[in-house]
This record gives sequence, C-alpha cells and structure tokens, in this order.
Amino acid sequence: MEFRELSDEQWKFIKPHLPPPPITGRKRADDRKVINGILFVLITGCR
Repeated sequence: MEFRELSDEQWKFIKPHLPPPPITGRKRADDRKVINGILFVLITGCR
C-alpha cells in the first residue's frame, strides 16, 4: 500500500482534537509530522 501524507483538509479535522501546546517547558514536536510518521509505520509496516 502507498503512503500519502495528510492533506490540509484531513488535518483540518484532526487538529481540533489535539491538546494545545504547553505554555511553559520544552516545545513539543510538530503534531502533523508525528501523526504522519505514525500513519507511515501503520500503512507500510515499516519497523
């Protein structure tokens, strides 16, 4: 199966369900990149 990154339209539906960035402390990794990485592993079976 071929992996395709999330489109802007798909991301529009996912983003509201994620927690807001922290006010203090270390910045989080980019949520969209993390979710694309998780989907890549799930779709391609990469380990």
